[in-house]
Formats: sequence, structure tokens, C-alpha cells
Amino acid sequence: MTNQIIQGILLGGYYALIACGLSFMFSVMRIINLAHGSLAVVAAYLIFVLSEKAHLPLWLCLLVSVAVMAVVGWLIQRLILERSARSGQLLPILSTFGLSMVIDNTLFEQFGADTRSLAGAIGDLSWDSWELPGGLFVGKLPVIIFATAVIMLAALQLMLTRTKIGRAIRATAEDPDTAGLVGIDARRVNATAAAIALVTVTIAGLFLGMRATFEPYSGAPQLLFAFEAAVIGGAGSLWGTLAGGIILGIAQTFGASVHPLGFLIAGHAVFLVILFTRLIFPDLALLPARILRMGGAS
Repeated sequence: MTNQIIQGILLGGYYALIACGLSFMFSVMRIINLAHGSLAVVAAYLIFVLSEKAHLPLWLCLLVSVAVMAVVGWLIQRLILERSARSGQLLPILSTFGLSMVIDNTLFEQFGADTRSLAGAIGDLSWDSWELPGGLFVGKLPVIIFATAVIMLAALQLMLTRTKIGRAIRATAEDPDTAGLVGIDARRVNATAAAIALVTVTIAGLFLGMRATFEPYSGAPQLLFAFEAAVIGGAGSLWGTLAGGIILGIAQTFGASVHPLGFLIAGHAVFLVILFTRLIFPDLALLPARILRMGGAS
């Protein structure tokens, strides 16, 4: 049981990593980006091409991809989300759904159905592990992913609370009209927030390629896991996203130990139970985040 809990917590770190950009965009712009998973796959392919074709070191591939995807996020906000938002709250969601379809099919046309992986670029790190007391083993890569998720969530939280752009983002999220009265350009702030969200997506795409294989239609399951983690932790709560990812990861790990199909079923079941519980008891929405704060995580 101890091993399952540890593995579930580490798996939850990846889910928090993939979900934090989704949660961040929702908290700032109240938009559920249905192209989130597809964009993570785009980032994985971009890093793969730079590594395999251009023969760049992985750290440089990441830096280039972060810059490119930040620009992509800026353009998506300016050209798609901002314009579609003028027609109501539903159209931006439908726009991101259409964007995901375009991305998935474009990737299929360019790369085919073959799976890709970044495991070859990291050597032994893809399978190496540390031995803990009691004969337990933890993979080095899952630990790195979990640590990266915590660092990234902490960085986003500090950015939102301690920097000028962070305060502008929070003010715009609360009331864009009032924020405009004090000199905040809501269009620029939202575009910057979208660029930041795509930076987190790029990092998630890097670890997606490291820990597993990916193909053009891998975006849908990544979106599903990200959505479930974000909802379990409380949509829009950064630390809640970490808690939600851990809860989802532990549920899936225990489910897999019962039955091979239990990996997905247990995760979906926990998600549905928490979702319906929140509909009945709305005050429980941010409980996971509060637990983390009580433990000193924030």
C-alpha cells in the first residue's frame, strides 16, 4: 500500500503539471481551453523535432519551444479567444474545441500515426530509480516531474501575488472594466496570461514525451486528466490543482492494482464523486487547496 501511495503521489505531480495551465487560464479569463491537451502534444512534437532533426541539446530545445509556444499563446488569445469572447461565453469554448481538431489533424498529416518519445534524449533517466528504506523504489523522472510541478505552481503563485503583471492579471480577472479605469490594458494582460499558460503547457509537453510515447491524437486523454485534476482540486486554484492531481493519481494507482482497467475507471469514479459532492456542498470546492496551505505548501 505504501508503494501505491508513493507512486500515486508522483503520478499526481504530472497531472498537476499538465493541469496548471488549464487552471490558470480559467482563473484569469474564465475560459476552459479544450485545445489544452493538443497544445501540449504540439510542444512535445516541437521539442522532438528540434532534438532529433536539429540535434540540439534538450535544454536548448525546451528554451526554443518555450519562446515559440509563448508567442502561440499570445496569438491564440488575440486572434481567437478575444474575438470569440465578444459573442458570449460559449463561443470561446467552441473555438478551442475547433482549434484542437485542427491541431490534431494537422499533426497527423505531418507526422502520421507513429508514436514518438523523448526517452532516447534522456538516457538512463527514463527508467532509473532510487531505492528507499523497506525495499521501495521511486523513479528519478517521476520525482523530477513532481518537483517541477511544485516549483512551477509556486512560481505562478508568487508571480500573481508579488509582481506588477501578476497583480494586473488578478485585477483583470476580477473586473476588467474597473482595471481599465486605473490604466491596466486588459487585452495585453489577457494575452500575457495566455502566453504564460502556454509556457506551462510546453513544460508539460516535455515531460509527456519523456515519460511516455505520444502521437497526434494524444491530446484528448491529456486534456481529460488535466480537467479532472483541476476540477477535483477546485477550478482556478493553483495549489488545489496539485492536490487534485495527487488525489487522481492515487485513485488511478489503487484502481490499477485491482484490475488493469481500474486505472481509468477509479480515476473517473473519484472525479464524479467529488463533482457531485461539490454540487451538493459548494463550500467543499477549495478544500484540497486549504489542506495544502495548512500543511505549509503555500
